[in-house]
Amino acid sequence: MKRAYIFIALCIGIGSFAFANGTKDAPKANGAITVTATLFPFYDFTRAIAGDKINLALLLPPGAESHSFEPTPRDILTIQHSDVFIYNGGESDAWVDRILDSMDKRNMKVIRLMDAVDVVEEEIVEGMEEEEEAAETAEAAEYDEHIWTSPQNAALIVRAITDALCEKDKANADFYRRNADSYTVKLNELDAAFQTVVNNAKRKTIVFGDRFPFRYFADAYGLSYFAAFPGCSTETECSAATIAFLINKIRSENIPVVFHLELSNERIADAITAETGAKKRQLHAVHNVSKRDLDNGATYLELMTRNVDALREALQ
Repeated sequence: MKRAYIFIALCIGIGSFAFANGTKDAPKANGAITVTATLFPFYDFTRAIAGDKINLALLLPPGAESHSFEPTPRDILTIQHSDVFIYNGGESDAWVDRILDSMDKRNMKVIRLMDAVDVVEEEIVEGMEEEEEAAETAEAAEYDEHIWTSPQNAALIVRAITDALCEKDKANADFYRRNADSYTVKLNELDAAFQTVVNNAKRKTIVFGDRFPFRYFADAYGLSYFAAFPGCSTETECSAATIAFLINKIRSENIPVVFHLELSNERIADAITAETGAKKRQLHAVHNVSKRDLDNGATYLELMTRNVDALREALQ
Protein backbone atom coordinates (compact mmCIF):
# COMPACT_ATOMS: atom_id res chain seq x y z
CA MET A 1 0.00 0.00 0.00
CA LYS A 2 2.83 2.40 0.88
CA ARG A 3 4.50 1.75 -2.48
CA ALA A 4 1.19 2.41 -4.21
CA TYR A 5 0.96 5.87 -2.64
CA ILE A 6 4.58 6.60 -3.58
CA PHE A 7 3.69 5.65 -7.16
CA ILE A 8 0.65 7.93 -7.05
CA ALA A 9 2.81 10.80 -5.76
CA LEU A 10 5.30 10.22 -8.59
CA CYS A 11 2.49 10.27 -11.16
CA ILE A 12 1.21 13.55 -9.75
CA GLY A 13 4.70 15.01 -9.86
CA ILE A 14 5.23 13.91 -13.46
CA GLY A 15 1.82 15.32 -14.40
CA SER A 16 2.66 18.64 -12.76
CA PHE A 17 5.92 18.84 -14.71
CA ALA A 18 4.14 18.09 -17.99
CA PHE A 19 1.49 20.72 -17.26
CA ALA A 20 4.11 23.33 -16.48
CA ASN A 21 5.75 22.61 -19.83
CA GLY A 22 2.59 23.10 -21.84
CA THR A 23 1.64 19.47 -22.46
CA LYS A 24 -1.63 19.42 -20.57
CA ASP A 25 -4.35 17.23 -22.11
CA ALA A 26 -5.48 18.28 -25.58
CA PRO A 27 -9.20 18.90 -24.81
CA LYS A 28 -8.21 22.24 -23.30
CA ALA A 29 -7.45 23.46 -26.81
CA ASN A 30 -11.12 24.31 -27.46
CA GLY A 31 -11.17 26.78 -24.59
CA ALA A 32 -13.91 24.96 -22.66
CA ILE A 33 -13.49 24.04 -19.02
CA THR A 34 -12.66 20.43 -18.20
CA VAL A 35 -14.94 18.59 -15.77
CA THR A 36 -14.35 15.12 -14.31
CA ALA A 37 -17.01 13.11 -12.47
CA THR A 38 -16.23 9.90 -10.62
CA LEU A 39 -19.63 8.20 -11.02
CA PHE A 40 -22.12 7.81 -13.84
CA PRO A 41 -25.08 9.67 -12.27
CA PHE A 42 -22.95 12.77 -11.67
CA TYR A 43 -21.51 12.51 -15.18
CA ASP A 44 -25.01 12.25 -16.62
CA PHE A 45 -26.37 15.18 -14.59
CA THR A 46 -23.41 17.29 -15.70
CA ARG A 47 -23.81 16.53 -19.40
CA ALA A 48 -27.53 17.37 -19.15
CA ILE A 49 -26.66 20.73 -17.58
CA ALA A 50 -23.63 21.67 -19.68
CA GLY A 51 -24.06 19.96 -23.04
CA ASP A 52 -21.15 20.70 -25.35
CA LYS A 53 -19.99 23.74 -23.38
CA ILE A 54 -17.49 21.65 -21.41
CA ASN A 55 -15.01 18.82 -21.81
CA LEU A 56 -16.50 16.07 -19.64
CA ALA A 57 -14.83 12.87 -18.41
CA LEU A 58 -16.25 9.88 -16.50
CA LEU A 59 -13.68 8.30 -14.21
CA LEU A 60 -15.36 4.98 -13.32
CA PRO A 61 -15.11 2.63 -16.31
CA PRO A 62 -18.39 1.19 -17.64
CA GLY A 63 -19.28 -2.04 -15.87
CA ALA A 64 -16.82 -1.48 -13.02
CA GLU A 65 -17.71 -1.88 -9.35
CA SER A 66 -17.63 1.57 -7.75
CA HIS A 67 -17.06 0.34 -4.20
CA SER A 68 -13.73 -1.29 -5.04
CA PHE A 69 -12.51 1.20 -7.65
CA GLU A 70 -8.83 2.17 -7.55
CA PRO A 71 -7.60 4.99 -9.82
CA THR A 72 -4.94 4.39 -12.44
CA PRO A 73 -2.09 6.85 -13.01
CA ARG A 74 -4.03 8.12 -16.04
CA ASP A 75 -7.07 8.73 -13.82
CA ILE A 76 -4.95 10.73 -11.41
CA LEU A 77 -3.66 12.95 -14.22
CA THR A 78 -7.24 13.39 -15.46
CA ILE A 79 -8.26 14.64 -12.02
CA GLN A 80 -5.27 16.94 -11.77
CA HIS A 81 -6.03 18.55 -15.12
CA SER A 82 -9.68 19.21 -14.24
CA ASP A 83 -11.16 22.66 -13.70
CA VAL A 84 -14.07 21.05 -11.85
CA PHE A 85 -13.83 17.68 -10.07
CA ILE A 86 -17.05 16.03 -8.90
CA TYR A 87 -17.08 13.12 -6.48
CA ASN A 88 -19.44 11.47 -4.05
CA GLY A 89 -17.63 11.18 -0.72
CA GLY A 90 -17.91 8.41 1.85
CA GLU A 91 -15.86 5.31 2.51
CA SER A 92 -15.70 4.20 -1.13
CA ASP A 93 -14.07 7.49 -2.06
CA ALA A 94 -11.38 7.45 0.63
CA TRP A 95 -8.80 7.39 -2.16
CA VAL A 96 -10.04 10.75 -3.44
CA ASP A 97 -9.05 12.67 -0.33
CA ARG A 98 -5.56 11.17 -0.34
CA ILE A 99 -5.03 12.15 -3.96
CA LEU A 100 -6.48 15.65 -3.59
CA ASP A 101 -4.28 16.29 -0.56
CA SER A 102 -1.27 15.76 -2.84
CA MET A 103 -2.45 18.16 -5.55
CA ASP A 104 -2.35 21.88 -6.12
CA LYS A 105 -6.09 22.66 -6.14
CA ARG A 106 -5.91 26.45 -6.30
CA ASN A 107 -7.46 26.51 -9.78
CA MET A 108 -9.73 23.51 -9.30
CA LYS A 109 -13.32 23.55 -8.05
CA VAL A 110 -13.91 20.39 -6.03
CA ILE A 111 -17.47 19.24 -5.27
CA ARG A 112 -18.19 16.56 -2.66
CA LEU A 113 -21.83 15.77 -3.34
CA MET A 114 -22.61 14.04 -0.04
CA ASP A 115 -22.37 17.60 1.31
CA ALA A 116 -25.27 18.64 -0.95
CA VAL A 117 -27.91 16.42 0.69
CA ASP A 118 -28.95 15.21 4.13
CA VAL A 119 -27.15 11.89 4.52
CA VAL A 120 -28.40 8.91 6.51
CA GLU A 121 -26.52 6.06 8.09
CA GLU A 122 -26.44 2.72 6.37
CA GLU A 123 -28.61 0.27 8.30
CA ILE A 124 -28.79 -3.44 8.91
CA VAL A 125 -32.39 -4.61 8.72
CA GLU A 126 -33.81 -7.94 9.85
CA GLY A 127 -32.41 -10.90 7.95
CA MET A 128 -29.59 -8.92 6.33
CA GLU A 129 -25.99 -10.11 6.46
CA GLU A 130 -23.48 -7.67 7.89
CA GLU A 131 -19.91 -7.76 6.67
CA GLU A 132 -17.48 -8.94 9.34
CA GLU A 133 -15.24 -5.92 8.83
CA ALA A 134 -18.19 -3.56 9.28
CA ALA A 135 -19.24 -5.31 12.48
CA GLU A 136 -15.74 -5.02 13.91
CA THR A 137 -15.50 -1.28 13.19
CA ALA A 138 -19.01 -0.32 14.20
CA GLU A 139 -17.91 2.57 16.43
CA ALA A 140 -17.82 5.06 13.54
CA ALA A 141 -21.02 5.84 11.66
CA GLU A 142 -21.02 4.68 8.04
CA TYR A 143 -23.27 6.78 5.85
CA ASP A 144 -25.16 5.44 2.88
CA GLU A 145 -23.39 6.72 -0.22
CA HIS A 146 -26.13 6.17 -2.82
CA ILE A 147 -27.54 9.67 -2.50
CA TRP A 148 -28.75 9.96 -6.13
CA THR A 149 -31.33 7.14 -5.92
CA SER A 150 -33.92 9.62 -4.66
CA PRO A 151 -35.05 12.02 -7.43
CA GLN A 152 -35.49 14.66 -4.73
CA ASN A 153 -31.81 14.30 -3.83
CA ALA A 154 -30.92 14.29 -7.52
CA ALA A 155 -32.46 17.76 -7.81
CA LEU A 156 -30.22 19.00 -4.97
CA ILE A 157 -27.20 17.41 -6.63
CA VAL A 158 -28.05 19.10 -9.95
CA ARG A 159 -28.22 22.44 -8.17
CA ALA A 160 -24.79 21.91 -6.56
CA ILE A 161 -23.20 20.94 -9.88
CA THR A 162 -24.83 23.90 -11.62
CA ASP A 163 -23.55 26.35 -9.00
CA ALA A 164 -20.01 25.01 -9.44
CA LEU A 165 -20.14 25.23 -13.24
CA CYS A 166 -21.49 28.77 -13.08
CA GLU A 167 -18.75 29.79 -10.67
CA LYS A 168 -16.01 28.33 -12.85
CA ASP A 169 -17.46 29.36 -16.23
CA LYS A 170 -19.42 32.59 -15.77
CA ALA A 171 -19.70 33.17 -19.52
CA ASN A 172 -22.03 30.18 -19.85
CA ALA A 173 -23.83 30.54 -16.51
CA ASP A 174 -27.21 31.43 -18.02
CA PHE A 175 -27.04 28.39 -20.30
CA TYR A 176 -26.24 26.10 -17.39
CA ARG A 177 -29.04 27.47 -15.22
CA ARG A 178 -31.65 27.19 -17.99
CA ASN A 179 -30.71 23.56 -18.61
CA ALA A 180 -30.66 22.80 -14.90
CA ASP A 181 -34.13 24.28 -14.48
CA SER A 182 -35.48 22.18 -17.36
CA TYR A 183 -33.83 19.05 -16.01
CA THR A 184 -35.18 19.65 -12.51
CA VAL A 185 -38.70 19.76 -13.94
CA LYS A 186 -38.09 16.26 -15.34
CA LEU A 187 -36.77 15.07 -11.97
CA ASN A 188 -39.90 16.41 -10.30
CA GLU A 189 -42.04 14.53 -12.83
CA LEU A 190 -40.07 11.35 -12.10
CA ASP A 191 -40.57 11.88 -8.36
CA ALA A 192 -44.31 12.34 -8.91
CA ALA A 193 -44.48 9.12 -10.96
CA PHE A 194 -42.88 7.11 -8.15
CA GLN A 195 -45.16 8.73 -5.58
CA THR A 196 -48.24 7.86 -7.64
CA VAL A 197 -47.16 4.21 -7.79
CA VAL A 198 -46.68 4.11 -4.02
CA ASN A 199 -49.95 5.92 -3.32
CA ASN A 200 -51.87 3.33 -5.35
CA ALA A 201 -49.96 0.28 -4.14
CA LYS A 202 -51.34 -2.68 -2.20
CA ARG A 203 -48.12 -3.08 -0.24
CA LYS A 204 -45.17 -0.96 0.88
CA THR A 205 -42.45 -3.62 1.13
CA ILE A 206 -39.80 -4.59 -1.41
CA VAL A 207 -37.33 -7.49 -1.35
CA PHE A 208 -33.83 -7.54 -2.83
CA GLY A 209 -31.85 -10.71 -3.47
CA ASP A 210 -28.83 -8.45 -3.66
CA ARG A 211 -27.23 -5.41 -2.03
CA PHE A 212 -29.63 -2.59 -1.14
CA PRO A 213 -28.40 0.81 -2.37
CA PHE A 214 -31.92 2.33 -2.27
CA ARG A 215 -32.07 3.64 1.30
CA TYR A 216 -32.69 7.26 0.18
CA PHE A 217 -35.27 6.06 -2.32
CA ALA A 218 -37.08 3.94 0.27
CA ASP A 219 -37.10 6.80 2.77
CA ALA A 220 -38.47 9.23 0.15
CA TYR A 221 -41.52 7.05 -0.57
CA GLY A 222 -42.10 5.43 2.82
CA LEU A 223 -41.09 1.92 1.71
CA SER A 224 -39.81 -0.85 3.94
CA TYR A 225 -37.34 -3.38 2.58
CA PHE A 226 -35.51 -6.64 3.12
CA ALA A 227 -32.25 -7.49 1.38
CA ALA A 228 -29.26 -9.79 1.44
CA PHE A 229 -26.68 -7.07 2.09
CA PRO A 230 -26.48 -3.34 2.85
CA GLY A 231 -25.80 -0.98 -0.04
CA CYS A 232 -22.03 -0.63 0.22
CA SER A 233 -21.32 -4.32 0.80
CA THR A 234 -18.78 -5.93 -1.52
CA GLU A 235 -20.19 -9.41 -0.87
CA THR A 236 -21.87 -11.41 -3.63
CA GLU A 237 -22.62 -14.66 -1.80
CA CYS A 238 -24.75 -14.91 1.33
CA SER A 239 -25.56 -17.60 3.88
CA ALA A 240 -28.33 -20.16 3.55
CA ALA A 241 -29.98 -18.51 6.57
CA THR A 242 -30.24 -15.16 4.76
CA ILE A 243 -31.71 -16.75 1.64
CA ALA A 244 -34.17 -18.74 3.78
CA PHE A 245 -35.26 -15.56 5.56
CA LEU A 246 -35.94 -13.77 2.27
CA ILE A 247 -37.81 -16.81 0.90
CA ASN A 248 -40.00 -16.95 4.00
CA LYS A 249 -40.66 -13.20 3.82
CA ILE A 250 -41.84 -13.47 0.20
CA ARG A 251 -44.04 -16.48 1.00
CA SER A 252 -45.58 -15.05 4.17
CA GLU A 253 -46.42 -11.68 2.59
CA ASN A 254 -47.17 -12.95 -0.94
CA ILE A 255 -44.60 -10.55 -2.39
CA PRO A 256 -44.69 -10.94 -6.19
CA VAL A 257 -41.22 -9.67 -7.15
CA VAL A 258 -37.65 -10.11 -5.95
CA PHE A 259 -35.26 -7.45 -7.17
CA HIS A 260 -31.65 -7.57 -8.27
CA LEU A 261 -29.28 -4.76 -9.24
CA GLU A 262 -27.64 -3.89 -12.51
CA LEU A 263 -24.28 -5.59 -13.15
CA SER A 264 -25.18 -8.30 -10.59
CA ASN A 265 -24.53 -12.02 -10.94
CA GLU A 266 -28.21 -12.47 -9.90
CA ARG A 267 -27.52 -15.80 -8.17
CA ILE A 268 -29.27 -14.90 -4.90
CA ALA A 269 -32.34 -13.60 -6.72
CA ASP A 270 -32.36 -16.73 -8.88
CA ALA A 271 -32.31 -18.97 -5.80
CA ILE A 272 -35.22 -17.06 -4.25
CA THR A 273 -37.35 -17.10 -7.40
CA ALA A 274 -36.74 -20.83 -7.86
CA GLU A 275 -38.16 -21.51 -4.40
CA THR A 276 -41.02 -19.00 -4.35
CA GLY A 277 -42.17 -18.49 -7.91
CA ALA A 278 -41.74 -14.74 -7.46
CA LYS A 279 -40.73 -12.83 -10.57
CA LYS A 280 -37.16 -11.59 -10.86
CA ARG A 281 -36.87 -7.94 -11.84
CA GLN A 282 -34.08 -5.38 -11.99
CA LEU A 283 -34.26 -2.13 -10.06
CA HIS A 284 -31.48 -0.02 -11.52
CA ALA A 285 -29.51 1.95 -8.93
CA VAL A 286 -27.71 3.90 -11.71
CA HIS A 287 -24.41 3.67 -9.84
CA ASN A 288 -22.86 2.56 -13.11
CA VAL A 289 -23.85 1.29 -16.54
CA SER A 290 -22.50 -1.27 -18.97
CA LYS A 291 -20.35 -0.18 -21.90
CA ARG A 292 -23.22 -1.00 -24.21
CA ASP A 293 -25.61 1.22 -22.25
CA LEU A 294 -23.07 4.03 -22.16
CA ASP A 295 -22.45 3.76 -25.91
CA ASN A 296 -26.22 3.77 -26.50
CA GLY A 297 -26.63 6.99 -24.54
CA ALA A 298 -28.35 5.62 -21.43
CA THR A 299 -29.37 8.33 -18.97
CA TYR A 300 -30.39 8.58 -15.32
CA LEU A 301 -33.90 9.63 -16.32
CA GLU A 302 -34.31 6.72 -18.73
CA LEU A 303 -33.07 4.11 -16.25
CA MET A 304 -35.07 5.49 -13.34
CA THR A 305 -38.20 5.69 -15.48
CA ARG A 306 -37.86 1.95 -16.12
CA ASN A 307 -37.82 1.57 -12.34
CA VAL A 308 -41.28 3.12 -12.12
CA ASP A 309 -42.82 0.14 -13.95
CA ALA A 310 -40.70 -2.36 -12.01
CA LEU A 311 -41.78 -0.85 -8.69
CA ARG A 312 -45.43 -0.87 -9.73
CA GLU A 313 -45.24 -4.60 -10.41
CA ALA A 314 -43.51 -5.27 -7.08
CA LEU A 315 -46.07 -3.34 -5.03
CA GLN A 316 -49.22 -4.72 -6.68
